Amino acid sequence: MNVTIADKLPIEAVNQLEEMGLKVDNNPGLKESDLGDGLPDAQILMVRSTVVSKVCIENSPRLSLIIRAGAGVNNIDIEAASGKGIYVANCPGKNAIAVAELSMGLILSLDRFIPQNVSDFNDGKWNKAAYSKADGLFGKTIGIIGTGMIGQEVIRRAKGFGLNVVAWSRSLTPKIADEMGIEYADTIQEAAKMSDILSVHLAMNSETKGIISKDVLSALKDGAMFINTSRDGVVDEDALFEEVKRGRIKAGLDVFSDEPEYKEGEFESRFQGLDNVCITHHIGASTYQAQMAVADDAVDIVRGYLQEGKVRNWLNRCEHTESPWQLVVRHYDKPGVIANVMNELKEAKINAQELENVIFDRKLAACCTIQLDAEPTEKVLQNIRTRQDEVISAMLVPRG
Repeated sequence: MNVTIADKLPIEAVNQLEEMGLKVDNNPGLKESDLGDGLPDAQILMVRSTVVSKVCIENSPRLSLIIRAGAGVNNIDIEAASGKGIYVANCPGKNAIAVAELSMGLILSLDRFIPQNVSDFNDGKWNKAAYSKADGLFGKTIGIIGTGMIGQEVIRRAKGFGLNVVAWSRSLTPKIADEMGIEYADTIQEAAKMSDILSVHLAMNSETKGIISKDVLSALKDGAMFINTSRDGVVDEDALFEEVKRGRIKAGLDVFSDEPEYKEGEFESRFQGLDNVCITHHIGASTYQAQMAVADDAVDIVRGYLQEGKVRNWLNRCEHTESPWQLVVRHYDKPGVIANVMNELKEAKINAQELENVIFDRKLAACCTIQLDAEPTEKVLQNIRTRQDEVISAMLVPRG
């Protein structure tokens, strides 16, 4: 089996894949345009930030599994993958500590003017008077938007700095907030109004796109900090730019909309030259510790796929079909039984949308549960039941 790696992964992970007997094309310099030509031989594709487009998927006839070595999968066309029956999996939570550490680093950098200190020092300038005017963090309030694994890690560190924490998340309740020792906000805007620092930790999807709106940003106090180490699309970036350009708030960003796809080179951004903005190069997950944890998880997903035929963290599985009927067939565990049952359904033009077959102790009998999009006639059921050397019983029940 062939594996293509389109972003940099630790060499230890590459070695583990090769030790499984896989042929590995370790090509971390690949770009979206390169993948668009297709991967004619690859069955598994591993990426971090490289875009996997519909064109790539359509031009990769053998591809069966795409693994995002990280959490967010907005760089993968999941709809196209689902249409081709390609598994999409991710490695959530493995980089949570690294992203939380960077979030705190951005907060400290904005408060203590750390980038400007370093820049002036390297330019031979001494400006202690200007850089001695930090506010300090102790006793201030940080608003956490999104209390998943990363948000929780930021909360732990924020408490260590003596910050008060208020949070909003779709899954957060007043009870859970109380158990976490934080304050609950009914809305993002409410959290913004209460915060000296607003830090965003949301996945990017249709529900979160632009969720940090102009109204949310305008609700921040004058002089507040806005931190985004999640995805640029969750923020109304035009509104954010206007707020920082006016000097009303400060921003610490690890992501922004015109971020270059390439790993290094020249680029321009409207945020350049603003003293109240601190931007890092989308490095939130880029610590050795985090990359090893993510890589180990990605390798483990491949191992499970090869050894058990199962994909852990499978994201594009249809959890519930709308099939109205369920056929439960208890049968002898012998070759061809399920094939014969399925052939009867095929002849009746009935689609089996889901199927699970389990084996009983001693491996003499099994039970196959099939979700059907239409009701079989009594004749179809009788044809299945009369296979007495194969079928023990067949029961049809309506679902729901």
